[in-house]
Amino acid sequence: MKSAIEDYKKSNYSFIQNINFTRMNHIRKTAIKACLGIIILYITYSPTFAQSKPDYKNRNLAVDVRVQSLLKSLTLQEKISMLGFQSPGVKRLDIPAYNWWNEALHGVARAGKATIFPQAIAMAATFNDSLIREVATAISTEARAKYNLATKLNRHEQYMGLTFWSPNINIFRDPRWGRGQETYGEDPYLTSRMGTAFIGGLQGNDPLHLKASACAKHFAVHSGPEGIRHSFNAKVDEKDLRETYLYAFKALVDAGVESVMCAYNRVNDEPCCTGNTLLHQILREEWKFKGHVVTDCWALEDIWKRHQVMNNSTQVAAAAIQAGVNLDCSNLLQDDVQKALDQKLITAKEIDNALTPTLRTQFKLGFYDEPGTNPYSALGEESIHNQAQVNLARKAAQQSMVLLKNGKGLLPLNRELYKSIMVLGPNAANADVLLANYHGTSPTLVTFAEGITDGAGSATGVQYDLGCTETDTIHFGGLWAAGNSDVAIAVVGLTPISEGEEGDAFMAPPGGDRVDLSIPKSHLAFLKALRKTNKPVVVVVTSGSDVDIAAIEPYADAIILAWYPGEQGGNALADIVFGKISPSGKLPLTFYKSLNDLPPYNQYAMQGRTYRYFNGDVQYPFGFGLSYTSFNYAWKTPPQQVYSSRDTIKLSINIKNIGAMNGDEVAQLYIQYPTGERMPITELKQFKRVTIQSTKEEIVSFKLPVSELRKWNLKDHKWNLAPGNYHITIGSHSRDVKLKADFKIEDK
Repeated sequence: MKSAIEDYKKSNYSFIQNINFTRMNHIRKTAIKACLGIIILYITYSPTFAQSKPDYKNRNLAVDVRVQSLLKSLTLQEKISMLGFQSPGVKRLDIPAYNWWNEALHGVARAGKATIFPQAIAMAATFNDSLIREVATAISTEARAKYNLATKLNRHEQYMGLTFWSPNINIFRDPRWGRGQETYGEDPYLTSRMGTAFIGGLQGNDPLHLKASACAKHFAVHSGPEGIRHSFNAKVDEKDLRETYLYAFKALVDAGVESVMCAYNRVNDEPCCTGNTLLHQILREEWKFKGHVVTDCWALEDIWKRHQVMNNSTQVAAAAIQAGVNLDCSNLLQDDVQKALDQKLITAKEIDNALTPTLRTQFKLGFYDEPGTNPYSALGEESIHNQAQVNLARKAAQQSMVLLKNGKGLLPLNRELYKSIMVLGPNAANADVLLANYHGTSPTLVTFAEGITDGAGSATGVQYDLGCTETDTIHFGGLWAAGNSDVAIAVVGLTPISEGEEGDAFMAPPGGDRVDLSIPKSHLAFLKALRKTNKPVVVVVTSGSDVDIAAIEPYADAIILAWYPGEQGGNALADIVFGKISPSGKLPLTFYKSLNDLPPYNQYAMQGRTYRYFNGDVQYPFGFGLSYTSFNYAWKTPPQQVYSSRDTIKLSINIKNIGAMNGDEVAQLYIQYPTGERMPITELKQFKRVTIQSTKEEIVSFKLPVSELRKWNLKDHKWNLAPGNYHITIGSHSRDVKLKADFKIEDK
C-alpha cells in the first residue's frame, strides 16, 4: 500500500511539473503548484479515495455491509476460532481478544466494584417495570465505564465485557428450584414486563449502537431439578409450552433482545442447543429472531456425554451449527467444527452463517470503530458506583420488601417511643444475604444491623448479637439483652449457600435445590426462645423463594420478607421499620402451605402449579403484600360489555388513600376466562404501581388488547381467541376482588 501511494504521488507531481506556465509570472506558477499539490495530497490520503481502511472499519457503512467485509477478510481457521466464548482475536486484522461471558443479573457481576441491586426475584416484587429499566440503565452505564477503563489499559478479561448473559426469564414453577431467585417469579406476564424493561435499560435507546448486549435465558422449559439439569428431559405439551414457558421469551424477542441462551436440558427429547423445534422452527422461522444464540456453558458437551443422544463431539458441533447456535460457551465448536467440515457434515457457508450474528452484535457495540466515536465511550470512573446509583439501589430495595404481618400495628416503630432496640439473628450482620448470587463487589454494603443502628439515631440504644448458629438448637445469644430492650428485630431465613445454582449453593443437600419450605431448625428454636422475653419481636426473613412463614408467625408480632436486597438492604429495612416509607412490595410467587400440595418436582405440566392453576389454600397468594395505609377502589370508566378480536379493552379506576400515611399501591388486573380446555383459574394481564398521598386519590388507566386473551389450541396448533363471557377482577393480589366487571367476546 505504501509503495502504491508513493507511485501515485510521483505521477501526479510529474503532471504538475509538465503544465505549461510560460505565460504565467513566477508568483502565479508557485501558487498554482502549491494548490494542486495540496489537492493531490488530500486525494492520496483521504480514506474515501485511497481506501486506506477496509469496509468493516468504516462506521459510516451499514452493519451488514461491514459484517460481510470482515467475513471476507477472515480465514476459515480464524472464523472457527471466533465461535467460542473465549475469542482469541486476530492480530493481523488488529482484532483484540474478547471474552463473551459476562454477568449482570442484578448489577455488573464478578468484575470488581459495582452497585449491587436487589436480586431479580426481589426486583420482581416491586411490580415496577419503570424502576427495573432504571436499574438496568444504571447497570449498563457502569458496564460501559468499566469496559472503557479496562480496554484503555489493553485488558480484555472475562466479566469486563459488554455481552451480558442476563436476564433469567425462566418461570419459577416450583419453589424447590434453587435458581428461582434469579427469575422474575412464577407469572409469564409479570416476567415479560420485567424482562422487557431490563433489556431496554441494558441495551440502551441509541438507534445505531448497543449500550450493552442482553441475553434471554435459558431457552427453554428450564427450572430444575438442578442435580440432573445436564441430563434431564422436560416433557411438556404445546399448550403449556406456548402459554407458560415461551411467553416471556417471545416478548423479549419482539422487544429486540440481542441474544438468547439455549438451556442444558432436553425438551420433549430434543436437546435445547441442537433441537430443531426451539432454535430453528420457533425462534428463527416463526419469531424471526435476528440476534445471536449462545449455549449455556458446556451444554454441547452434555448432549453426547450425558444426554447421550449423539455419538461424539463432532456430530454435536455439526448439529449445533445447523440448528442455529452462533456462540459456544465452551471450546467444543472451536475444537470440532473443522472436523465436521472435513467429514462433510457442514459447509463453509454454514460456518459463515453461524458467525454472522455474533459479528453483527460486535459491530453494534462499536468494537470495530475508532475510540471515541461511540456515544458511550466517554463514560468513566465517575459513572461507577456513584451516589445516584447507590440511591437507586436503596429505592429498589425499599419497594421490594414485603410486609407479611403487622400485628396490632406494631410497625412502623416510633423512634420517640423505643429508646432501646436489640438487633440479632444469624443474618442480621451477614453480608452474603445482601449479595445473593451472580453479584458484584461494593465498598458500601449496609447490613441489617448497620441499617437499623443508623436509622434509629444516636439517641437510641441499639445492640447486636448473632443469636444462634445454623445448626445448634439449644444454645442462643442475645436473649438477656433482648429482654432488657424495648423491641427486638430478629433476622433469620435462608442464604445464597442454602439455595442457588448447582455447585454455588454448597450447603444445599440436593445440589442447589431445596427439599422443603423450612428455614433452619436452629433459627426457629431461637425465635421460640426470643418470644419468651415477652418483648415485641419484628422478624425479618431473608430468602429467594417461598418460605414456611406459618412456622415463624407464632413468634413474631410483625414479619417482613426482605429477600436478598442488595447493598442497601440495611438502609431500606430501616426506612420501612421506622416509617420513612410505607412497605409496598408484592409477592411474585405463591407461598404454598406445603410441598405436598404440589405435583412432583420433575413434572413440567402446569396443572396444579402457580396461582394460575392452583386453587387450594395458601399461606399468601401471588401479588400479596401489606401496607401501613389503606386504599379504596372505585370505577371511573368500566369496560364495555362487548368486544371483538380487534379491539382494545380500555378502563380506568380511582384509587384513594384513606389512611394517615403516604404510600404506593400496586393495582393488579386479572382475567377469568370462559369454560374451555385447561383455562387458567385467573391470570394477571395488567398492573400499575402508583404513589398516592394520604387522603388523596389517583386515576389508574389500563389498556388490554383483546388479542392478549388468546390461548393455544392443541388441535389446530395455533393461537385462538375463545368467544364467550370473560370476567375482570381488580385488587391488590390474585385472590383480592375490589372491583369486578364482565364482558363478552363475540367473534374469533
